[in-house]
Amino acid sequence: MIDHFGINCADFDKSKEFYDKVLGVLGYTRQMDFGVAVGYGAEGHPAFWIGDMNAGNVAGPNREMHVAFAAKDPGGVQAFFHTALALGAEPLHEPRLWPEYHDKYYGAFVRDPDGNNVEAVFHGGGPQT
Repeated sequence: MIDHFGINCADFDKSKEFYDKVLGVLGYTRQMDFGVAVGYGAEGHPAFWIGDMNAGNVAGPNREMHVAFAAKDPGGVQAFFHTALALGAEPLHEPRLWPEYHDKYYGAFVRDPDGNNVEAVFHGGGPQT
């Protein structure tokens, strides 16, 4: 159900040091680092992300959380996105491939009623054209 999730951190440098060490003893390492966000996990899959809440990527004072739900296929990603919009969610990113994550990462992002960044993702590529 949960593919990955992320939290935002007030002291990003301190949080990176903390998670590098506490997750390191559990066998998890940095899998991706975008400067303002770091993904931890194993075997190339960042399942837990931390973000710099001072980098301007946070909507409002609630320090949004990010959660990504696993979809079974590209149609699931599209259905998630369109259903969320029909319910009044703010669109963040329409369904598309995200090659900066990996070449078959197909995802869509919306903001839920409480301001959280919610995503559906399929790791097998986009719809066939």
